[in-house]
Amino acid sequence: MLLFAGLGNPEPTYERHRHNIGFMVIDALAAHYTAPPFRKKHKGAISEIIIGGEKVLLLKPLTYMNLSGESISDAAHFYKLGGDAITIFHDEIDLAPMKLRVQKGGGAAGHNGIKSIIAHLGAAFPALRRVRLGVGRPQSDIKENVSDHVLGNFSPTDQDWLSPLLKALCEYAPLLIENRDALYQTRIAESLKPLKQGDV
Repeated sequence: MLLFAGLGNPEPTYERHRHNIGFMVIDALAAHYTAPPFRKKHKGAISEIIIGGEKVLLLKPLTYMNLSGESISDAAHFYKLGGDAITIFHDEIDLAPMKLRVQKGGGAAGHNGIKSIIAHLGAAFPALRRVRLGVGRPQSDIKENVSDHVLGNFSPTDQDWLSPLLKALCEYAPLLIENRDALYQTRIAESLKPLKQGDV
């Protein structure tokens, strides 16, 4: 059993925010792999799918971003999952839109959701897989501008790459099950190249 968690904020007003791209991935996976309806458990919304013969729990923490670790650690402890069974999908301002990086552990780099997960998972965090999804930075790095950026909606033109990205994240998910992280990243990047929104 594996756990795929996406980070975001639960209220409808946040639904299209850049900060909620993790939730968008989980919803896309649920639709792509025909998940049953989400139910409230482990301080989040949870469902399950089968990818490549492996049961995968889908989790959207309902604690709000800054307390995401509470929900993820609760689910991990309940199902007795180590860090190597957990994948987190989250926004990354240090990557340009449409870029992604897959890595194990690492630092929070100012991301409060990741800070919370580090605090709650402790020694298990370095083995955890992160799929960092680029949303870019605002022109000014003033703290207020960065906050407004991630808590702003994706623009209508962003949909030109966002929808294909979500589709690719789902289609190539079996590579994550096989622990072929580098190939997962490469395949998605290759699938997005025709969009010509810049290097991926």
